[in-house]
Formats: sequence, C-alpha cells, structure tokens
Amino acid sequence: MNNETRNLKAGFYLVGISGRPEVKIFLFIVFLCIYIITLSGNLFIILLYKLSPDLQKPMYFFLANFSVLEIFYISSTSPKMLSDLLSESQWIPFYGCAAQLFCVFFLAGTEFYLLAAMSYDRYNAICHPLLYSIIMKKRTCVQLIAGSWIVGASNALTHTTFTFSVPFCDSHKLNSFFCDVPVLLKLACKDTWLNELIVFIVGGGMASGSLIPTVISYVKIISTILKISSMSRRKKAFSTCTSHLIVVTIFYGSVAFMYLRPRSRYGKDEDKLVAVMYTVIAPLLNPFIYSLRNKEVKTSVRKIFYRSLSEFGRINEKRG
Repeated sequence: MNNETRNLKAGFYLVGISGRPEVKIFLFIVFLCIYIITLSGNLFIILLYKLSPDLQKPMYFFLANFSVLEIFYISSTSPKMLSDLLSESQWIPFYGCAAQLFCVFFLAGTEFYLLAAMSYDRYNAICHPLLYSIIMKKRTCVQLIAGSWIVGASNALTHTTFTFSVPFCDSHKLNSFFCDVPVLLKLACKDTWLNELIVFIVGGGMASGSLIPTVISYVKIISTILKISSMSRRKKAFSTCTSHLIVVTIFYGSVAFMYLRPRSRYGKDEDKLVAVMYTVIAPLLNPFIYSLRNKEVKTSVRKIFYRSLSEFGRINEKRG
C-alpha cells in the first residue's frame, strides 16, 4: 500500500455545495432553515397521529413512521453539511464516511419499501374497502414496516461493504457534500466495473422491487376509481392517492437519475443539486404535501386546537 492510499485511510475532504465564502453563509442560513422546518413538520405529523383519535388508521400509522424515517434521513447528511459550510476544514474520517454512506443507503432503501407499503395500503382501502380492516390489521402494518427496515439495512450493508473494499488512491477530494457511492468510486485506483455493476443490479433491484408493486397497485386503484359513478366519491378517492404519487415521483425520479447511470456521468456539479433534492428537499416537502392536501389532517388539527382552547378555558375558570 503506497503513502497516498495510507493517507486516504485517514479520511476524505468533502468539496461541499460551494467553495465561495460569500455564498457559504447564505447557503448555511437557507439549509439551516430547511432543516429546522423539516424536523418541525415531520414531528408535527408524528404528534398529530399520537394525539388525534380520528387518525388512528393504517394510512396515518404509515405516515407517522414515514415521518420518523424522514427525520433520520435528513439528519444523516444535513448536520455535517451545515458544519462544513461554516468550517475551513471539510474533512470526514474514513470510518465516519463509511457510517454516513451506510445510513444514507439504509434510510433510502427503507423509504423505497415504505412507499410501496403505503401504496399497498391505498390499494386495499380503495379496491377492497369491505375487507380493508381485516387485511390491514395492526400486525400486518408493523410487519410491512419492519420488513422495509430489514431490506434497507441489507441494501446499505451491501453497498458499504463493496464500496469500501476498493483501494482509494487518486485523490482525497469527494465532489459532494456527503459520502456517496458514485463519488467514492471516482477515487478508486483500480477498475470498478464490478462495483458499478453491483450498484446497478442491487440499486435497480431495490428500485424495481418496490416500484413494480407500487405501479401495479396504482393501475388497479385508477381502474377502480374510474368505475365509480359518483363524481364526488371519485374525486375523494383520487385525493387520498395524489399526495403519495407526488412523493413517489420526486423520490424515485431523483434517485434513478443519480445512480442508474454510467460511471462517466458521475461526479458532475449538477449531481449535487439532484442529491440535495432527495436528501434535503424531499423530506422538507413531504409533511406539507401530506398535510395541506389532506382534509382529515386539517380537520384533526382544528379539533385539537379547539380542544386545547376549551381545556385552557376550563383551567382558567377553575383558577378564577
């Protein structure tokens, strides 16, 4: 092992989103606000599910768990990115880089299958409404979520193991704001065709394994909705699915663009914008997409608000 390779074992230098000092402060403020809003929005959905008796349904059980996932997901990259925007040294230790890559792929893989589980829930709610409570029992929902986390962990372990098994000797600079497979493979000093094949096969398998049942579910959902004679019922059925479809499109589209490409396309500056989309922007948008487009959520918020006001009024009366 030469000196350059040995030095790389100490860690990597993250180039970050921008190297211009005057831009870094602005970006820090923007991404700090995004991070705080994302945490607040997803925590709001979790608390709303816990506090509202009207939302004790499989759909919102999945949504609350999805919000937990999104909090972890954005936290796997944003704190380090924010720290680097204020720091001269954007260094990340070798094993810290491996841990970050594992977390990102673990959470992304879990999100694939959690989105598929949510589409399965909508399929049963619309296509089998009379059997819905029997099919989507609490135990089934827990098993679907647990399965999503297990598949995500397996995906992350595979990518992390194969990525960090190659020798790095080209440079210690990663043209990204977090440790990612494509930019790490750019630093390899041996042919990485096998690693690229693994990214394509495992990543493609993960995506298709969750996308195919999602597409099948929605083909059957749309087919069932179009058979509904009442326009109001048809509109209501569509409204319960559109939020999920928007989230699926944003996440699948950006991840597919990032990973299912030849190596020659890796490491471009525009890749940072795509990475920001699925690691930062998607977790920010999700709570707004699901809450602002959902009448049940808005009704539950009003009920909790009025209940809180009445309880506050009763407390004041007792004090008086």
